[in-house]
Amino acid sequence: MPDVELRRSPLDAVHDALGARMVPFAGWRMPLQYDGIIAEHMAVRERAGLFDVSHMGQLSVDGAADIAALQQHLSNDLSRITSAGEAQYSLLLNDAAGIEDDLIVYRIAADELLLVVNAANASHDAALLDGIAVDVSDRWAMFALQGPLALDVLASLGIDIADLPAFRFRAVTIAGHDCTLATTGYTGERGCELLVPVAAAVDVWNAVLADARVTPCGLGARDTLRLEACYPLHGNDIDAAIDPIAAGLGFAAPTGMHPSVDAIRAAGPARRLVPVHVDGRGIPRAGSRVLDEAGAQIGEVSSGTMSPVLRAGIALAWVHPDHASPETPLAIDVRGTAVPAHVTRRPFVPGSLR
Repeated sequence: MPDVELRRSPLDAVHDALGARMVPFAGWRMPLQYDGIIAEHMAVRERAGLFDVSHMGQLSVDGAADIAALQQHLSNDLSRITSAGEAQYSLLLNDAAGIEDDLIVYRIAADELLLVVNAANASHDAALLDGIAVDVSDRWAMFALQGPLALDVLASLGIDIADLPAFRFRAVTIAGHDCTLATTGYTGERGCELLVPVAAAVDVWNAVLADARVTPCGLGARDTLRLEACYPLHGNDIDAAIDPIAAGLGFAAPTGMHPSVDAIRAAGPARRLVPVHVDGRGIPRAGSRVLDEAGAQIGEVSSGTMSPVLRAGIALAWVHPDHASPETPLAIDVRGTAVPAHVTRRPFVPGSLR
């Protein structure tokens, strides 16, 4: 079977020049790391990191009728974002309340929305929303500037967003190019995500990276950062068989928006996604068994890593509701050894957003 050709970011040659280790991801050739995952992770926690996330998809929804039709597929209430410049986290649901994707909705105008969706799901989402949404992903590069100094870096570029709340966006100019800056991100830190016209991608990237406080970061650090923040990854922690209530995402599914979600909320989910802190030596990985104190399996890890900040194993894991409360003692089966652990509270590491 011939290899499928990977899509390439507009920054593909730039990543090679920076010495990035490139890997296949969701059909794209993307940087896993440059100088090392831990160094990049700590750069975001302490200063600022710049990520190329041009693999993310963008879908346009235009017109009142199509927006009304879109609402039938989304968990969150679009009437909560009525003004241009507002954004909202939402879930694309199937009839059984399964999460087909998680995404961010941007209100461009009263009758126009832009959806930013997960890379692996862009084609799937566009097909699911056939006749409602148009895939415009080829128009955009996308970067994330994240970290406690991110706003200072932007200020050095002449961009002041100190008064812009989370989940808002506005037009900005960087390196002479018009871009869209949104106060969103996937690390728990302050910062922004930038939608950049493809032709401007290299200029904008280089302008931001020219600041000595900014470190280029790859997908490896993006994953460890989002785990410390307890943000789920679609395809790992959540998928089309998992509902918002079980996943701890009920805040994005208000009562009355989706009958299947309301039914699950009333009855209680059959399992829950919980953050687990490993107390012994060992790194949990996806698929690791979660055990109760008697050694019986009561769940499974969906994402796990060694936290660079805590210097301990952390995980998101699916467990029976009886074992989902904070401080519940557990164990993780790490290569045949039951390593002590416990359910904790979100997030593992408070970022500068909190």
